[in-house]
Amino acid sequence: MSSTPQNIVDRLQGHPDLLKRFDSLLNIVEASSGNVDKASEAEQLVIDELRHLGNELIHDWAICKEKQKTDELVDNKGKIERNGKKKLNGTPHSVELSLKKRFT
Repeated sequence: MSSTPQNIVDRLQGHPDLLKRFDSLLNIVEASSGNVDKASEAEQLVIDELRHLGNELIHDWAICKEKQKTDELVDNKGKIERNGKKKLNGTPHSVELSLKKRFT
């Protein structure tokens, strides 16, 4: 997927935490705070921001994935089929038979 800069901005607006994190990274790059004079300090700031960014990315990914799966289940309502009848204890009959063969 090829995105235009405006498309990326529009998509980021749907993820405000990520937008803030990218803003923080840009502030480090542009040295807008003015209180970092050494490369090692800037490096540590970038590392910390990237760790936070990674956590937020995974969090947002999980939310999107959960929504996708929920939508799939809603779309497939009534189409879900069971794979074999289960015994009273919840074990599928085929698993119970294979266990009996293994231990007898």
